[in-house]
Amino acid sequence: MTTPAPLPSFKSRVVPVIALSEARQAVPLARALLAGGIDVIEITLRHPCALDAIKAVADEVPEMALGAGTLLQAADVDKVMRAGARFGLSPGHTPDLLDTVIAQGLPFVPGVMTPSEVMYARNRGFKLLKLFPAAQAGGQQMLKALASPIPDVRFCPTGGVNEDNFTTLLAERNVALVGGSWLAPLADIEAGRWGLITQLAQRATDKLAAAANLPQA
Repeated sequence: MTTPAPLPSFKSRVVPVIALSEARQAVPLARALLAGGIDVIEITLRHPCALDAIKAVADEVPEMALGAGTLLQAADVDKVMRAGARFGLSPGHTPDLLDTVIAQGLPFVPGVMTPSEVMYARNRGFKLLKLFPAAQAGGQQMLKALASPIPDVRFCPTGGVNEDNFTTLLAERNVALVGGSWLAPLADIEAGRWGLITQLAQRATDKLAAAANLPQA
């Protein structure tokens, strides 16, 4: 393979970014998000249990579009694919990491923060990029600034995205998705408050449905 693989299909334009402390939390969390209309998840490799958590969701909640986040090196690619991740994301990218995801056929959303990084990833064939950390990179104003000179690239801003601003970001013509952790607060995960997480997911789903004139994903 010489070009990036396409992402799996999913409906939600909000990607919950999850850092779990125990693998047993993954399946009830995935089911709680699905119950609220969120059919995609990013489980980050920020804890030793992450691969076990990814495998659990892959095995038990196959209807969830399962992403692995915080891929930092080429060796991570094989690990998350073996665990069952259907796509990957990173806070940044390196040539070696992009070479590996292309060669192994893992759909991937590279992280970028500057126009030069956007241009490099675009030249490698990636047209959906993760703007991270979005708030520090300039947020909505940065997205507006990138839209004119690089109009064929779409973004998933992550970092500083929350319930109050996510629909505003999605209204930008070069934003396909947003990522955020507000949908599954750590305290609620730790306490097993799955009903509250479903409520947060449903609230985001409802806000998306009510938002007028959002550009297509």
